[in-house]
Amino acid sequence: MNLQYTLLEIPFCIVVAVGIIGCGSDSSQPSTASHGTQTAGPPATVATGHDDHAHPSEGPHGGSLVELGNEEYHAEIVHDDATHTVTVYLLDSAAKKLVPLYATEILVNLSHDGKAEQFALKASPQSSDPAGKSSRFASTEEELAEDLDHEDVKAQLAVEIGGKQYRGEIHHDHGEASHEGHKH
Repeated sequence: MNLQYTLLEIPFCIVVAVGIIGCGSDSSQPSTASHGTQTAGPPATVATGHDDHAHPSEGPHGGSLVELGNEEYHAEIVHDDATHTVTVYLLDSAAKKLVPLYATEILVNLSHDGKAEQFALKASPQSSDPAGKSSRFASTEEELAEDLDHEDVKAQLAVEIGGKQYRGEIHHDHGEASHEGHKH
């Protein structure tokens, strides 16, 4: 047996063993090796079918929900015809907890009757929002409130959360039992 050849094989075997052990690790656990800290993204959603998890039909403020991303977040649209106010609350994936942002505004893009329009909803921080952040955005533009009532309107919410752009379709609700406050 050649001792020099065996000594060269040992480092090679160690590298191969480490590679095999590393490949067998549980990849479903987030790695903390790169920076020593673990970052958590939005909660995972079940992708096996829509019956595996609940879909809330309205938000905590009684408004209609807009899905952002693959249910990573939700926006709740509260539309009050009496005051011409459109308020958007940003919510988590379960549409229960508020998600405050550093943004000063979010956008609603509309098209109807061959005309495209864009409206900015300004940050309107709630007392529970951290300083400099807002989970609520509002507009008192009468035109926006009226446009959202058009039968043929196509409306889309555009918001950036955590450096990622999200867009969600705002649907016109027709079958409400009570139009008092007319919430979307």
